[in-house]
Amino acid sequence: MTISAVIWDLGGVLLRTEDMTSRQALADRMEIPREKLEDMVFDNESGDRAQLGEISVDEHWENIRQQLGLDAAGISEFRRQFWDGDRLDVALVDYIRRLRGNYKTGLLSNAFSDLRQIVTAMLNFSDAFDEMVISAEVHMMKPDPRIYQYALQKLGVAAQEAVFIDDIRLNVEGARSQGLHAIHFRTAAQTRADLERLLNGGET
Repeated sequence: MTISAVIWDLGGVLLRTEDMTSRQALADRMEIPREKLEDMVFDNESGDRAQLGEISVDEHWENIRQQLGLDAAGISEFRRQFWDGDRLDVALVDYIRRLRGNYKTGLLSNAFSDLRQIVTAMLNFSDAFDEMVISAEVHMMKPDPRIYQYALQKLGVAAQEAVFIDDIRLNVEGARSQGLHAIHFRTAAQTRADLERLLNGGET
């Protein structure tokens, strides 16, 4: 069956932490290993609840503020410094815009409740996608099978007509288990080559 939709993850794919300097400096100042600092933001109960939309992003950052014993100015600076090394892959986003002329395009991201505003108003690339599926808005997270099915329904395509791209292997395997083609993102060049091969009739 011909591919008619390409669905992209955001963090680690389109938006990547390219410079760890600020985040490492933040961890050093807090006297916390950088990996533990990242877990505090993403991979704990509060982070999971925020990504599932059970609490707001502001409530999540308030939980972090209390855990670290920071004041309002301190958590504001923490957030700025934590994200300071993130870079949007503008060339890859432009590539998606070009794809949209021939394919449906989607964003499927495990993310907090402010992501749509960030993509639309701050980073200004919502025009690259026909649909955006954000975990906090739909109360499901990858690799939950339901979120892949939801994304397919929003795009109006069958699983065999879609390819999903993610940097986390578990999420890639989750997509494949639902019948989607899937590509494990490692670099932008590798991903584009794998995708072009698939779109031209090859296999993932």
